[in-house]
Amino acid sequence: MRAITLDGFERTFTIDPDPWQTFRNRDEAVKRQAILHAIGAGPWGRVVELAAGNGSNSVAIAPRALRLDATEATAAGTKLVARALAGTGRARAIRLAVPARLPRTTYDVVVVAELLYYLGPRAMQRTARDVARVLRPGGTLVLAHHRIDFHDFAQHAAPLHRQFLRATGCDWRVRPVHRNRRWAVLACSRA
Repeated sequence: MRAITLDGFERTFTIDPDPWQTFRNRDEAVKRQAILHAIGAGPWGRVVELAAGNGSNSVAIAPRALRLDATEATAAGTKLVARALAGTGRARAIRLAVPARLPRTTYDVVVVAELLYYLGPRAMQRTARDVARVLRPGGTLVLAHHRIDFHDFAQHAAPLHRQFLRATGCDWRVRPVHRNRRWAVLACSRA
């Protein structure tokens, strides 16, 4: 495996606004529905989505949030997220590369999808602590990631949900929402 860089993601989004066909692919639509199921009907007060990519999940999450902060590390991706969220007055696209201080001090829901395997171990650990710090008691952490490896990952996919939760330093109740041989979506709340 050779990890893709932020410059690599920038080029990818510049060349193709939907490089993984997240708006069109049926499997991506199933995963998005699992993420929405994990979030719950809402409406939730404050929701943050880390690494929103092109906004395909953001636009689906927005109606369930009174405030959505959809973060994306690249300039091209942030523009795509903003375009996807246009007209959803309570949602905003924010350029933010994790690990970093998150935009608000408290969130009701944190969505981390298709991100962890692109982070090195230390960056993932810092992000885990940052997420645990901002998730309010009783809040929901949604994790949605592949279980199989791809050539551009920084870490192996299969153990990442468990490693991320352990790195938060918190005890979690974990509810598997959907799992197949390729990916898994979990809804997590502090024990």
